[in-house]
Amino acid sequence: MLGDPPPRGVALSFVLPLLGILEHVRTTSLRVVLICFLSSAAGLAQNAVASKPKQPIATVGGQAIYDEDLLPSIQGQLLPLRNQEYEIKRRALDNLIDQKLLEKAAKEKGVTTDKLLQEEVDAKVQEPSDAEVEAYYLAQKDRLNRPLNEVKGQLKQSLREAKMQQLRQDYLKRLRADASVAILLSPPKIQVGYDPNRLRGNPKAPVMIVEFSDYQCPYCRQVEPVLKELLAKYGDKVSLAYRDLPLRQIHPQAQIAAEASRCAEEQGKFWEYHDQLFASSKLDHDSLLDFARTLKLDDKQFDSCLTAEKYKTEIDQDLREGMQAGITGTPGFFINEVAFSGAQPQEAFAKIIDEELSRKQ
Repeated sequence: MLGDPPPRGVALSFVLPLLGILEHVRTTSLRVVLICFLSSAAGLAQNAVASKPKQPIATVGGQAIYDEDLLPSIQGQLLPLRNQEYEIKRRALDNLIDQKLLEKAAKEKGVTTDKLLQEEVDAKVQEPSDAEVEAYYLAQKDRLNRPLNEVKGQLKQSLREAKMQQLRQDYLKRLRADASVAILLSPPKIQVGYDPNRLRGNPKAPVMIVEFSDYQCPYCRQVEPVLKELLAKYGDKVSLAYRDLPLRQIHPQAQIAAEASRCAEEQGKFWEYHDQLFASSKLDHDSLLDFARTLKLDDKQFDSCLTAEKYKTEIDQDLREGMQAGITGTPGFFINEVAFSGAQPQEAFAKIIDEELSRKQ
């Protein structure tokens, strides 16, 4: 008899220190043992939770407060910790997947994994040319502060190792592409709502990008073409929802621009007006009114809406919920509730989108 599973806190007291140790372990066999132990401990913790009724963490006048009741106010603060845990697990998982792929390929050829890498990668590494070494030296000359002839051998070895590492990564990518690898480990997610009236694309798309943005933010303007390219690339598979997060302290015109976009939305021209705002550097009242006239909106209705600050409360709600979700700067995104920040290139967005789409299959 094994007895009852240990309490969740006991299991985690073993798991958390091992997560830190795992990041520094380089021996494959030891990593496998640690990962197996972590999986077992996590399973015990989950069984312990499932076997016991939900326990309150406080009561107020006889009314229970549960752990999940804290999430709306603290999930943004917990996100960095959850992301750190996920990254440790993901690195360990990727290493283990690569090892299994190498073992499989080596077994098919009847060699060891070391011999496989020697034949498929190391033997194909080309020696760096003198021109490559010189170019590498010139790029680091100020830091090295030594003549080329003194460091040429070291630089040549560094370049060769870099080439070998790149070839190994390329080889592992080919192994993955030829194998049935499905990553089921999900990154931390935070539930965020969206406004269906400010949604671009298929409302039933399997991947939803919720953007918190600021019309006066240069990085938000910079990422706009990337978002349009993503929507064109993925078609009905991806949609984009816009939410306001005006950084009023550093962008004094962001608030009125956000209000103007809402006034355009009530006349059915949100996205057209949204695009005008990001295409212009002038966001004063007169310019905002000119944009409305360009789009043939009812300028009197628009001006009345803008002057009255009709949507200030709704904008405040967007801003508050964005901050609670952990956004500290713009642009901030949630791709199927996975946090993602900054004006990053299309490839960075695509990596998360592709992983989310693979989970939907």
